[in-house]
Amino acid sequence: MVKSRLSQYEFVTLMAFLMSIVALAIDALLPAINQISADIGIQNSTNNQLLITMIFLGLGFGQLIFGPISDSVGRKPVVFMGFGVFIIASFICINATNLNTMIFGRILQGIGLSAPRTISIAIIRDSYSGDYMARIMSFVTVVFILVPIVAPAMGKFVLDHYNWQTIFYIQLFFSVLVSIWFWIRQPETLLENQQIKFSSHIFSDGLKELMKYKRTIGFTIISGFITGSFMVYLSTAQQIFQVQYQLTDEFPFIFAALAISVGFATFLNGTLVLKYGMEKLVTIAMVAFFIVSILYVTVFYNSPNPNIYTLLVFFGLQFFAIGFLFGNLRALAMEPVGHIAGIASAITGFTSTMMAVPISTYIGKYVTTTALPLFVGFTICGLLSIFILIYLKVYLRSSESLESLKDK
Repeated sequence: MVKSRLSQYEFVTLMAFLMSIVALAIDALLPAINQISADIGIQNSTNNQLLITMIFLGLGFGQLIFGPISDSVGRKPVVFMGFGVFIIASFICINATNLNTMIFGRILQGIGLSAPRTISIAIIRDSYSGDYMARIMSFVTVVFILVPIVAPAMGKFVLDHYNWQTIFYIQLFFSVLVSIWFWIRQPETLLENQQIKFSSHIFSDGLKELMKYKRTIGFTIISGFITGSFMVYLSTAQQIFQVQYQLTDEFPFIFAALAISVGFATFLNGTLVLKYGMEKLVTIAMVAFFIVSILYVTVFYNSPNPNIYTLLVFFGLQFFAIGFLFGNLRALAMEPVGHIAGIASAITGFTSTMMAVPISTYIGKYVTTTALPLFVGFTICGLLSIFILIYLKVYLRSSESLESLKDK
């Protein structure tokens, strides 16, 4: 375990802020999607979701670049590389005049932001392990959730008084502040004797090593299903609340309230994980996630949208379950592979993101007149995740039994 001169509170906050630039780049833009669409000439409104999903594409691929490099040169230089790419990408978005240019800028933004997002997880894994890592991840996520709470309201305020380009300038300002804080206060967590010499086969070697751990693979795939289903919500929230329910002014506050649901569950997870363990909490939350979604599908199948309060209750319960999943799933996946934390964080993050993008894109195109397709997606992703979880439990027990027999 690497000891940092930062207090645990500052460490948690700094890691959360490194991750939160991703949330700011996504959520602050939500109220401005229609305006951006009109200004850059998007003809088909279903293409609006590309402004959200394409940044995830960049996040996925960028991790494969920055993760292995961080295992070789250290964590801190890679974070600054990522911020540099993000700054360039943001100016491309600001000056975009058509959909293709905006998509290119958003993908490049994702590539840049993949560095602080991935490396912050590697830094946490360098510094903590086991349920303590899950605890830190939970508290990091709690702080991280503050951004989705305020970002849409901030985006709407900026849009009402300035223009959508100003939202990108605010993202740039925030990223510069966080990078200065990181540069001054965060020590390097990858010790020199732990650095892996960079070579053309560093990625393939890391992948071969990671493939030895079925738990890592299994929990990464589950994370992909959960992230994908949640990404559908992110990319269609504006369509559901502003178009289907005509709640344009209320949208930022609804989005914030649902983010609080995730944050509250994540905070509880941080206090409960040391008592009950990551795997037990994931199992309970996974079952709850599936039950809530299939209940909605059963009740409202082939029906119009329910009243907004009913929908918010279902969303709130769904996201409460998700709050127990995000941090724990990532910690469970990373637990066996701390010796290659950088490339492991990259590969697991890439895998879950590359699963999530097509899931989100495919389901999202059906969310046109009702929210039902979103909950159908939740149901399918939840069921598949439960099957994988059952397999991991059976596999783990059989492995432990074989080990005990060998010892005898």
